[in-house]
Amino acid sequence: MAQQLFYSSPHSYSSTLKGCHIFLTSRNGLLLLVTLLIILGVFLPWAGSPLFLFPNRTSSSSLPTNWRNYSLAQAAKFVAKDGTVIVCTVSYPFLPFLNNWLISVSRQKHQDKVLVIAEDYATLYKINNKWPGHAVLVPPALNSQTAHKFGSKDFFNFTSRRPQHLLQLLELGYNVMYNDVDMVWLQDPFQYLQGSHDAYFTDDRTRIKPLNHSHGLPPPDRKGATYICSCMIFLRPKYGAKLLMKKWIQELHAGSNAYEGNDQPAFNWALNKTAHQLDLYLLPQAAFPTGGLYFMNKTWVEETKRKHVIVHNNYIIGYNNKMKRFHDFGLWLVDDHAFESPLGKLE
Repeated sequence: MAQQLFYSSPHSYSSTLKGCHIFLTSRNGLLLLVTLLIILGVFLPWAGSPLFLFPNRTSSSSLPTNWRNYSLAQAAKFVAKDGTVIVCTVSYPFLPFLNNWLISVSRQKHQDKVLVIAEDYATLYKINNKWPGHAVLVPPALNSQTAHKFGSKDFFNFTSRRPQHLLQLLELGYNVMYNDVDMVWLQDPFQYLQGSHDAYFTDDRTRIKPLNHSHGLPPPDRKGATYICSCMIFLRPKYGAKLLMKKWIQELHAGSNAYEGNDQPAFNWALNKTAHQLDLYLLPQAAFPTGGLYFMNKTWVEETKRKHVIVHNNYIIGYNNKMKRFHDFGLWLVDDHAFESPLGKLE
């Protein structure tokens, strides 16, 4: 039987060729052949690219040929879905963390909304080469080798531009979610953005809250300050959210020496000073735990199992330390699942 499949007689081979010739010269055969050639010509060149798995619904013909001329307004229009943009800021050394975060975002089907604000030209071109249109650089570019070092002046310059980017997107009319890329999504966070509040945020303290805790701004400590995380924020394009971003910018400029190396204190002072003028919503601690709780309290993690949504790898300093912790907890995804990221495997 096998021999019959592979070694047909000359007569049958000739008959087959004749049948193929008749089919190809017929009208239906020619139409089918042309259709196949078009399909192969359009899609085959992309088969080895991550873009083949993650097509953008907007035509790339509207994109510039020189990414230095690509504006934040153009980029937001290109990536926005349902009026929402997911934003992160990245310098070149943190590309592996970006890819790790993107894998987790892609698993929740929200990668199309992602806009990477590149802080150096190497990052801008690397991302847009693999995923056209999803990275933009708002000048001036920073030093990619020092901007990722927590506590450094360049790190402060890197993070302190964040409210300016977010305010511009709000002024353009978009809902904006901001994430640091040392995060991993375990579930879809959008299901927790209930109601129509101006701003949604998370508490960065490790003190355990009851599951039914208040969603208002936590009371300040004895020094008069709260400890809200500036690394996971969701904003709606309302007066209150814009006011908060403007006040954050003012606080950074007014107290740049006091905040050197960290923009979060300025964010908390801005929150406290504007809380009576905007509608704030504190997200559930069990769903959005700080790294000081998730990675350091096994009992709490077990008690809140299956409730975690976004895990933040903070309360630890150092690139290698963060990577090792993700490895230890099974949250470093890029080694085995790079194909799930729109960027694919980074070399």
